[in-house]
Amino acid sequence: MQRQGSIGGSSAAIRIRVTAGVLLVAHLTLVAWLMLRPLDVPWVMPPNVHLLAGIRADLALGWPAAVKPLGEGLALLAPLGVLLPLAHGRLAVSPVASALRTAAAGALVSCGIALLQTGVPGRVVDVDSLLLNTTGVLLAHLAVVPAVRGRLRRREPLTDGTAAPVVAQEELPQGRTPTIPRVGIAP
Repeated sequence: MQRQGSIGGSSAAIRIRVTAGVLLVAHLTLVAWLMLRPLDVPWVMPPNVHLLAGIRADLALGWPAAVKPLGEGLALLAPLGVLLPLAHGRLAVSPVASALRTAAAGALVSCGIALLQTGVPGRVVDVDSLLLNTTGVLLAHLAVVPAVRGRLRRREPLTDGTAAPVVAQEELPQGRTPTIPRVGIAP
């Protein structure tokens, strides 16, 4: 059964969703490897539990020096903003609901990473990383997903490169309901 407003059941759409799922798993594996491996350091900074304190400290260094740590925080989970909706495969969905759902998923992944980092030697919790990661997911989603969904809703590419309009599949009548012989209708 096809979901209402999904990309469809064509082989190309299924391949796109499977590819997005594989890329999603690969990206999360890379993020886990980067963020959850132990660091061999002689000392560790205390955890940052004050909201925006780390971002203010980075900005106090000047904008050239602040670009690298802030950009890393924004870019770490940003691919989730595109891969999550692509793996889900819905075309007819509210842009606001999609953005909120994707941002919430990015925040949960970022929070999970922060919680797992508490048990890794050399890693400390940084509240600002949660904010930066969620903002990166949301920015990537807003930059790519609405435009791609709009293009896919307007037309669906055929195998020869031309385009045909997307037609919603209507429910076709399936005929009469089958009955069992010699069974009467209850009063």
